[in-house]
Amino acid sequence: MAEHFKIVFEGQLRPGVELETARLNLAQLFKTDVSGVDRLFTGNPVTIKRSLTRDDAQRYLAALNDAGVEGRIEPEEPVSMRLEEVVEDAPRPAFEPAASPYAPPRTPVAQDWPAVGELKVFSIQGRIGRLRYLAWSLALVGVAMLVAALCVGVLSVSLVAGGLLGTVALVAFVVVSIQIGAQRLHDAGWSAWLLLLNLVPVVGSFFPIVMMAVPGSTGPNQYGPPPPGNTSRVKVLAILWLAVLALALVAGMMGGLETVQEQVEATTSEYEQALNWRIA
Repeated sequence: MAEHFKIVFEGQLRPGVELETARLNLAQLFKTDVSGVDRLFTGNPVTIKRSLTRDDAQRYLAALNDAGVEGRIEPEEPVSMRLEEVVEDAPRPAFEPAASPYAPPRTPVAQDWPAVGELKVFSIQGRIGRLRYLAWSLALVGVAMLVAALCVGVLSVSLVAGGLLGTVALVAFVVVSIQIGAQRLHDAGWSAWLLLLNLVPVVGSFFPIVMMAVPGSTGPNQYGPPPPGNTSRVKVLAILWLAVLALALVAGMMGGLETVQEQVEATTSEYEQALNWRIA
């Protein structure tokens, strides 16, 4: 009777390989969602392939090593044909053997996401698209301007009360900005920690543009189901915010040109005065 082997995995990583990298590599190897391979990293032995010949087992183990994880080959016990020795098998693992040793296991998605996600402004969970991110940003800036006007009014009455109100308003503005920014990054399948790039010189000048431009995942990703479709109100607010940003950019460029022109005129005037003094 031909000897068969199985591949056993206990969640061990190869030296120098990060957990997130291994998860992504295994998801690509098994052709499943990243969340579908999380059950492999519980620390318990999981049989991910059965009924392999020795050569097939070696090749499959090499593929796992290339993905950044450590597995092992174990021989399968021969099936007993005596009725009195037949016992009930343990529940089969989620990764069942496929017909081909290189075919991906047929694993269900780990989480049963709804068709679309729920919108929550004051949360870092969930996803929002580009237009809704622009619309929410405009609404946030509008509220911030109203609160700033209120703070100025309070400052005229009491410096302490105005200062406290301004501090609370600033903290609230930053927190809500982080929350909607995190949801925008989640829609693209990125970690919310990338918001820290806004603090990096030079990079922080361009990363907000990337957040507004990068498209989101078409289906569910590790951060949840896709957001609902954009309403007419969202589209109008997004267009208004783009118009405001465009006007601010043009105004900044015009102001910069005027500054350069003034500097050139001042330099020219000084040069002419110096030239006239030498001639005199």
